[in-house]
Amino acid sequence: MKTRKLGSTPLNLSVVGLGTWPMANTEEFGWGPQNDNDSIATIHRALELGINWIDSAPIYGLGHSEEVVGKALKGMSKKPILATKALFYWKPGQKVVLRLDRERVRRQCELSMKRLGVDVIDMYMIHWPFCVEYLEEGWETLAKLVKEGKVRYIGVSNFSVQQMEMLKPIHPVAFLEPPYSMIERGTEDGLLPYCQENNIGVITYSSLQQGLLAGVPYKLDSLLPQDERRRGPHFKEPEWGINMQSGYDLAALAKKSGHTAPQMSIAWNLRRPEVTSAITGPRNPSQIEDTAKAADWQLTKEDLDAIEKLLAKRKEALAAAK
Repeated sequence: MKTRKLGSTPLNLSVVGLGTWPMANTEEFGWGPQNDNDSIATIHRALELGINWIDSAPIYGLGHSEEVVGKALKGMSKKPILATKALFYWKPGQKVVLRLDRERVRRQCELSMKRLGVDVIDMYMIHWPFCVEYLEEGWETLAKLVKEGKVRYIGVSNFSVQQMEMLKPIHPVAFLEPPYSMIERGTEDGLLPYCQENNIGVITYSSLQQGLLAGVPYKLDSLLPQDERRRGPHFKEPEWGINMQSGYDLAALAKKSGHTAPQMSIAWNLRRPEVTSAITGPRNPSQIEDTAKAADWQLTKEDLDAIEKLLAKRKEALAAAK
């Protein structure tokens, strides 16, 4: 598995990262039912394939994804690089709230370490730029956690250039985790150039746009009402049908060169030199075996031109559907 250096840090991440939101195994803050044994087997298989880092968050199944990761890694003398996040906070029996004040950020970090079964978190980030009045306090707390040895490197997820600039005087931003896919390309406009100029690592999520670009047919009604994906605009008609068709078209294009749609989606992410690693969220070992192969596929100019034609076709269909 190829690796790339994460910005100014000494960490070298596998170009394909393992995302664990699908492993939440809950209807709330998850993607529906998921067998924990399948999740653990997927984590083990990912490590065997050379994937050396795992991304999680407390909100994924209200701590369940982190717990599954902890169970999968229990007893291992050498653990992979672990990344998780701060923002969502709750107590048993209480609703989830957004908190970035010092006390609650520290508590969130402690709880994540306990669930993951580690004494230090390799990559810790603020999940969303919410609680604006506490952003600087939250970032200061993350910086103190670094000094205390509880966290190694800190970054942000879903932040803008302006928000990262606001944090920079307090402590350098080591990495950014933005959404990036053939469907969501806003990251290209300013974020990727900014990160390159400032030596900030980039770990992208939703490479497959939460399954829409996987080229696998399924009906919108098959998603449970509580499935978090239903909240997004890409999972609502008329865009849903157009996105599914784009997934089929990409799968057909990938097949011509002996690859799959998921491999193409991830390889397309990795064509950008600013991207350190692209996260994929498999549910079983066979899925990670498939997507891991994207690490060795360098798209040609002909591949990229063909993809752009398909994306232009999608854009035209969306315009016509309005």
